[in-house]
Amino acid sequence: MTPLSNDAVTIPCPVCASPFEPVGKRRYCCDACRVAAHRRRHRTADAAEVLPPAGEPRRAHTVYQCPSCDGRALGEQRCEDCNTFMRRLGPGGLSPCCGDPVTIDELLDG
Repeated sequence: MTPLSNDAVTIPCPVCASPFEPVGKRRYCCDACRVAAHRRRHRTADAAEVLPPAGEPRRAHTVYQCPSCDGRALGEQRCEDCNTFMRRLGPGGLSPCCGDPVTIDELLDG
């Protein structure tokens, strides 16, 4: 006669891969692995750093570049030299080595 379930079959634990004999509907070898699997399934994704912080305007953290003289400014939309509106390059800040405005994308590209 064929057994109704495969309880006597050894299977690997999905968390630690150690072999065990499941009893009933048990899927994990121990409670620690069961809890670890639950935490993995229900963990929230780490929140990415939001620039700017909540409640602050984005303009203060945005790098702008003048289309006429190629001058850059952080948080200023008008060029001081040309008195024209500059175009937005993206979020960024001042470079730690030279103090010039630089975007995050430029820093990540190397």
